[in-house]
Amino acid sequence: MRFRHTIRLMALLFMCLIAIPVSAQSVEAQFRNWLTSDLWPEAQRRGISSATFNAAFANVSPNLKLPDLVLPGQGKPRSDTQHQAEFRAPSAYFKHIGGVVSGGRSRAGQLSGVLAAIEKRYGVSRGILLAIWGRESGFGRAKIPYDAFEVLGTKAFLATRKEMFRQEVLAALEMVERRGVSPRTMRSSWAGAMGQPQFMPSSYLKYAVDGDGNGTADIWNSEADTLASIANYLAQHGWVRGRDWGFEVTVPQSVSCALEGPDRGKRIADWQALGIRRVGGKAFPEHELTGEGYLMMPAGRYGPAFIVTPNFYRLKDYNESDLYALFVGHAGDRIMYGNSEFAAPWGRFGGFTRSDVAAMQRGLERLGYDVGGSDGLVGFKTRRSIGDWQQKNGIAPTCFPADDTVRSLR
Repeated sequence: MRFRHTIRLMALLFMCLIAIPVSAQSVEAQFRNWLTSDLWPEAQRRGISSATFNAAFANVSPNLKLPDLVLPGQGKPRSDTQHQAEFRAPSAYFKHIGGVVSGGRSRAGQLSGVLAAIEKRYGVSRGILLAIWGRESGFGRAKIPYDAFEVLGTKAFLATRKEMFRQEVLAALEMVERRGVSPRTMRSSWAGAMGQPQFMPSSYLKYAVDGDGNGTADIWNSEADTLASIANYLAQHGWVRGRDWGFEVTVPQSVSCALEGPDRGKRIADWQALGIRRVGGKAFPEHELTGEGYLMMPAGRYGPAFIVTPNFYRLKDYNESDLYALFVGHAGDRIMYGNSEFAAPWGRFGGFTRSDVAAMQRGLERLGYDVGGSDGLVGFKTRRSIGDWQQKNGIAPTCFPADDTVRSLR
């Protein structure tokens, strides 16, 4: 009897031990072993000195509070909130644009000389530069809370995209070794994006430049370096000097919203011939008429519509979101020209989640549509696929998910 009781106690103790999560101490030990046996040999092959490596990781521990980590012994991230996230109307993205516009206008005057020199060198409008700066870091006022090596090291060791972060932490070591950046000044976001322009280390190495002439590219403290680096990034990605980013337009019902996308471009004069007009009775600039333009309807028929230029897609190189590029372009216009808010209103949406949208996207994929991935985000491929599906089923195309569309395509 006593023997059976002892066996039960031992089994209970064993089950409790299994249930105990991996301790922070054991992860710390594994992290240190990974640094010395795995990351350091590759860093050494890339010409990183032991002094640089040791300085970068001095007193750095893995930050287990960061998102998208897979802890040792676990097969998936601790949380995946995107499947429960509420689907948000595009209008929510522009909630704080007023602060970027007012901050940009004041700095346009304060930094007019710096901006003029950068604009002349790189060909990027100062309004665009100010809008990106304001959006990314509140013109340098936003708190950048993390040590870059803590973030990048943790993610290279534990994140779902280990290889990507491995390359970034090696690039960060190159910043210290070859560009003379002090490791402890390298403050980043939780994703590893650094400084006022929010560059990943690989982007810093490619695009960060000295804008104030002191011999260093300090994207944490120098306004001129920050602005010049943003301009260089866009120029190196193919920004077209002299062209605008885009124009808000009205799109007649005779023009399908499913014509949206960077692979369905036409001369702006040809869009105009189809009946598309700039809002407010304005004419398209004469020099833009022969250039290629693209229909962009971020909320389908439920919001403002645009004809955008190739420069819109250079803004998407900075951040792949359509709404980000639209925010920057629109804020830049308002900074420079005092333009008002969008002429067309945004529709209101609700009652479904990103996982509902992802299920709808999978439904469209089963029907043979290319939605650009079932991620719960409504990019142009998803929008035009919805429009094509609606048209084929006798529904007036709106090119945007609503309750009935989501339910029909799940």
